[in-house]
Amino acid sequence: MEKVDLRFDNGNRVEYERLRSPSGGAVLVIPLLNEDTILMVREYVAGMDRYEIGFPKGVVDPNESAQEAADRELKEEIGYGANQLKTLRVLSVAPGYSNYETHVVLATDLYPEKLPGDEPEEVEVIPWSLKELDKLFDRDDFVEARSIAALYLLQREF
Repeated sequence: MEKVDLRFDNGNRVEYERLRSPSGGAVLVIPLLNEDTILMVREYVAGMDRYEIGFPKGVVDPNESAQEAADRELKEEIGYGANQLKTLRVLSVAPGYSNYETHVVLATDLYPEKLPGDEPEEVEVIPWSLKELDKLFDRDDFVEARSIAALYLLQREF
């Protein structure tokens, strides 16, 4: 936590508190298995104390680029690497009080490769047809804002 003392052009002074991110942020990866199928993961999320569906994601480690982190997370969580990685957008998670950012990366031209991950249990991989996105949006276990924004960015891409 840090305090930021600001003076605005109109003369007002305000002291804000913000959470300072010690890392390079995070990645959220959209694995496109083929032109109609994305790969999602179903995993336990501690903040909500339940299982949810979303995209593979994780922290960008020190001395690692966002695209390197995206490829590593793919291998750890779903057992695929990607020959093509494209950053679609960098999203702020909560800009009112944190500088933490998530890089949304599209992964294509996938190939099987598994790395050991840091998950406490095996993550369930769920193939999802792009023709069935309405059904995904209707699910009670698909609510994470970053994953929903990622699908919007994917639709803009095609």
